[in-house]
Amino acid sequence: MSERIQAPRGTSDVLPEDWPARRSIEAVAQRILEDAGYRRIETPTFEATELFARGVGESTDIVQKEMYTFQDAGGRSQTLRPEGTAPVARAYLEHGMHKAPQPVKLWYLSSFFRQEKPQAGRFRQFWQIGAEAIGSADPAVDAELILLLNAILEEIGVREIQLRISSLGTPAARVEYRDHLQQHLRAHADELSGEVRARIDLNPLRAFDSDHPGTQRVMASAPRLLDHLDADDAAHFAEVRALLDAAGIPYEIDTTLVRGMDYYTRTVFEFVSGALGAQSAVGGGGRYDGLIEMIGGPPTPGNGWAAGIERMALAAEQRPPVPPVVDLFVASAPREDGNGHVEAFALATEARRAGLAVQQELAGRSLKGQLKQADRIGARFVAILGDEGIALKDMESGEQETVESAAAAVARALKGRHPG
Repeated sequence: MSERIQAPRGTSDVLPEDWPARRSIEAVAQRILEDAGYRRIETPTFEATELFARGVGESTDIVQKEMYTFQDAGGRSQTLRPEGTAPVARAYLEHGMHKAPQPVKLWYLSSFFRQEKPQAGRFRQFWQIGAEAIGSADPAVDAELILLLNAILEEIGVREIQLRISSLGTPAARVEYRDHLQQHLRAHADELSGEVRARIDLNPLRAFDSDHPGTQRVMASAPRLLDHLDADDAAHFAEVRALLDAAGIPYEIDTTLVRGMDYYTRTVFEFVSGALGAQSAVGGGGRYDGLIEMIGGPPTPGNGWAAGIERMALAAEQRPPVPPVVDLFVASAPREDGNGHVEAFALATEARRAGLAVQQELAGRSLKGQLKQADRIGARFVAILGDEGIALKDMESGEQETVESAAAAVARALKGRHPG
């Protein structure tokens, strides 16, 4: 026997028992986002590598260490998408969405790929729900996106959620701050991790994300970007907070909050769950007013977030799964002509065309075994095909009658129990 093939390390199969919770999250997100005017978009699984190098940033961990990149048959560098915002921005630009009324509001549910250390709820192939609003610099866009993600997390029952917000200012405002931060890091270079030391010139803000104890001590006394915002950035952030206050959404201002992509500007936010332990992030995002320009378009404001399906499912209250409805189970008794299985298949087809949820016997069980299976899956009715015709058994009452059409009889019975 050859060696059994297994899934790649760091990936996870989504099994049948996983789907009810995932479907519930998707249904809640779709309803909340589409009620607010967001429309579904799906971008290709792989994109030109340059999109992420320019949009996400050459200096980020994602581009430097985590992307799955390959050359196609034409020698072009392609990358499995590690995140959703840059592809949506590319689609906005490529398909002329800037000509539509702004902001263009889009949402997606897609799989993404990163070569990072697998952890609870974090895999190398993972699924995210995301929302993007492109084309408006209004602080109300920031607040609306936060409000919508908050509503999704609350409705699906994510436990112990907390919202953290901050502002990164505009790129111009960050230049002065970077100088102050770099001076602080260089003054304490011998206390930093080697990785943070190597990135002082390239991406000093990422030092706030380090879990290295020495680096954390240094960053506790580091200058804060919020103290270096210009007047416009500060006014924008104040307006976002006023809108969240008006909506009754609690938040904490986190002066250490940074995001992993270079495209973020001004408002950034993150939802965390106390139910997830140290790796507590559930979803987050922020404003990215420079992204469209980075990938070749005109200056265009934008804002968005992404939330991990696996993380949300892990942090949500565990609710008992709802078994699928089975209106009719089609069974067949032994028949003299041996054609029972053919007629059973025809009956199941007729019932499905009538709009019923139907399962049929497929494993060659005895009639007793078929009735046990019907009971096991919670079938409401069982149609038994025998030499005398079709016997319809009501599994709730135990009553049985002979009928001409099982599909019609079941439809009538169900409508009688649930009128309208």
